[in-house]
Amino acid sequence: MQFTLKDYQVDAVGEVLANLRDAKDDFHSRGRRVAFSLTATTGAGKTVMAAAVLEALFEGNDDFGFEADQSVTVLWFTDDPALNEQTRFRLFEAAGDRLPYSRFQVIDNSFNQEKLEAGKVYFLNSQKLAKGSLLVKGEPENGVTPFEQMIARPDLRLYTMWDTLRNTIEDEDRTLIVILDEAHRGMKKPSKADASEKQTIVKRLVNGVDGVAPVPIVWGISATVERFNVAMAEAENRTTYAPIIVDPSRVQASGLLKDDIRIDFPRKAGAFDAVLLARATRKMVESTLLWREYAEEQGSTADPVIPLMILQVPNTPSREMLLKAVTTIKDEWPGLPNDAIAHVFGDRATLEFGEIRIPYIRPEQVQDNAGVRVLFAKDAISTGWDCPRAEMLISFRPARDETHITQLLGRMVRSPLARRIPGNDRLNSVECLLPFFDKNTVRSVAEVLLGKKSEGEDGSGDTGGGSGRRVLIAPADMKANAAVPDSVWECLEEIPSQSLPKKAAKPIKRLTALAHALTVDKLQADAGKDAHRDLFAVLDGLMARHRVKVDEAVKAILTVEGETIVAGMRSNGLDATSFTEVADDRVIEEAFRAAGRVFTLDVARKYADHLVGPDDADSGDDGLREAHLRIAALALVDGVKESLEDEAKKLANGWLIRHRVAIKDLDHSRQAVYNDLVSQATEPQRLDILRPRVRTEETADIDGEALPTRLLHLLSDSDGMFPVGSLNAWETKVVDTELARNGVIAWYRNPSRATQDALAVAYVDGKGKWRQMCPDFIFFTQASDGSVKASIVDPHGTHLADAVSKLRGLADFAKAFGSEFHRIEAVAQMKDKQLRVLDLTKESVRSAIKGATDAEALYLSEVATDY
Repeated sequence: MQFTLKDYQVDAVGEVLANLRDAKDDFHSRGRRVAFSLTATTGAGKTVMAAAVLEALFEGNDDFGFEADQSVTVLWFTDDPALNEQTRFRLFEAAGDRLPYSRFQVIDNSFNQEKLEAGKVYFLNSQKLAKGSLLVKGEPENGVTPFEQMIARPDLRLYTMWDTLRNTIEDEDRTLIVILDEAHRGMKKPSKADASEKQTIVKRLVNGVDGVAPVPIVWGISATVERFNVAMAEAENRTTYAPIIVDPSRVQASGLLKDDIRIDFPRKAGAFDAVLLARATRKMVESTLLWREYAEEQGSTADPVIPLMILQVPNTPSREMLLKAVTTIKDEWPGLPNDAIAHVFGDRATLEFGEIRIPYIRPEQVQDNAGVRVLFAKDAISTGWDCPRAEMLISFRPARDETHITQLLGRMVRSPLARRIPGNDRLNSVECLLPFFDKNTVRSVAEVLLGKKSEGEDGSGDTGGGSGRRVLIAPADMKANAAVPDSVWECLEEIPSQSLPKKAAKPIKRLTALAHALTVDKLQADAGKDAHRDLFAVLDGLMARHRVKVDEAVKAILTVEGETIVAGMRSNGLDATSFTEVADDRVIEEAFRAAGRVFTLDVARKYADHLVGPDDADSGDDGLREAHLRIAALALVDGVKESLEDEAKKLANGWLIRHRVAIKDLDHSRQAVYNDLVSQATEPQRLDILRPRVRTEETADIDGEALPTRLLHLLSDSDGMFPVGSLNAWETKVVDTELARNGVIAWYRNPSRATQDALAVAYVDGKGKWRQMCPDFIFFTQASDGSVKASIVDPHGTHLADAVSKLRGLADFAKAFGSEFHRIEAVAQMKDKQLRVLDLTKESVRSAIKGATDAEALYLSEVATDY
């Protein structure tokens, strides 16, 4: 893989591979045809996950315990021919050099094969299976002789596409897997008005037609797969597996998607299109500058993000509208090159307005053509198109077209750098300006984007609603508060946060990846050699300590014992005799590959070289064979794997502590690499908090009423004020109470997401899964000696199902890091409106929390006090 999979992607790929393994067994052993689905919100990395699955299918993957399958043929099916070549390239790009480009083939009208080849991925769109298409012309019909069928086929084609599919499915040595991209399409039930409506093409493919059997395995992928799931459940003789659902909140937490959608609109009815377009253009100029400044700050000026503005127009825009738009943009953006504006209209003709020419560009080319800064579009790019650098949408569509707008926004939510920009809400957002929308329609759009109502049957506008993204109306950017002293900022950067543990962490791979990163960043020369030296020392010790067990395991590998049973025809009895055979080199190498899954293949191979040693180079293959044999035997000894992994954990954690300060001086992209490595552990790890730069907050409600504000927040407007309209009444009371305390000089509204500028606390939920919570507030107190200490104060509702679990996580955090804080307290409001507080720095309180089953009872008990 060219990309490192995110946690949720690893889980999804593992589940898909397990389903495919079971489905193949179900089909070949039991004759069952199988279907299952993968639901992933737009931007979750469907292509990367699919590439990982394909790579494992064809080449195997030790991490997933998946053996390569030489019998598999994959047919990737879409309803859009324009996407085939794009998807083909993106899959190849994601898979890297393990799968050559020749393995990915788009089926065109000249395709003419008896069967689909094993080990390849074919791309086919529904139009090519439509009646009259060259690929299926001359398909079998009742009463037509084979010779007449042949004559009817274009160019005397030997095989129609249906013939090819039939032959592939009927080959017992092949396993055909059909991947339905955007699987909800083509699954609509016939209308009651036309009960005779024929099956859609995709249903004919899946269910079989005209002598072609149903396909053995169907894997549907979509943001909304309900219709697919229902269709598969109702299909005859098809087994359906439980759907694989990617949690949208995990996708949002990964940083792959933009966090905020900012909406601007006129508060009064009127023709404000030119006014808001001018505003949008100024924002684009500012955004371009902000991205350039960020690139310079990070030392990556060679490849800055070039943001794109999309101007969405009605399906039949007037010439006057288009010319007015171009003129307005050019007036506000004097330096905009003449060739920086393009369109993706369906007619593909160049638009000409005197000296102004607007050429057509293919939608899939927009992302990579940084010269295009403004893109005119209708609704053709609402589906099947992603452009991470698109961060501004201004729509001239009428107010009733809210669905088209939400669909398009759903396609432009990818983060341009595939990661969150730490502490900068402005660069983690997409802007939407709606000149023809009133506040009620804007509210409706916001509800769709937040997942509070459906956006339409096809689901193509999915933006991950309910995943933690904010929709901001009348947003304003808060920046560093000049009234906050440097000592407070320094205190913030020193307090601890926690990583989210990985349930399937691999300590040895983590160590080798860390060694590579340290070497790349020139923080530790020859870190890889250092890691191998220490691991080999542990393995040498284990080899000596378990010599007897290793010798026994060697004999077990080398000796194959069996039994021969002879049926006596005269005696009517069974005679059994034992036999023993000596294993050959293939058995040893198979055992060595199994050891590679225990120690990692890289460590196993290098340790074999270490055992042979330079002094034994003359021993050649015999020496290496013996080394492979003893390593394979060592891997079979109980406790060896755990001992080596413990050493890898200690070594990696020691290096991370040693280089912690140096890592903080790296650019954000490299810091993200180390944060990911820190998180690759089965227990929470300490993380540093990065200083926030820009915080975006709503300053008014949808009716234009200004929201309340407070002083002394780390980030503020130019008057030193921070909006608190998102807080409820008792959260606001907590803020006011804390700000009134002696010595409090600043406060911080901790982000609700576990970003790099947030204090996060890991906890185990009621189902035993690791989660993260972000306490609401951090207050900063200055002591008489001038030192500054932080306090966590978390208004903590007792009615939530995970209230006790979160308290336990906060208690464990206080036990580990309490000495670094002034106070760590959880506050809750009781039914009589009284606020009660738990002081988590006290051992007695933590003990009570550990045994608690009811949060409200805990706050009402004697371990809590009035706030």
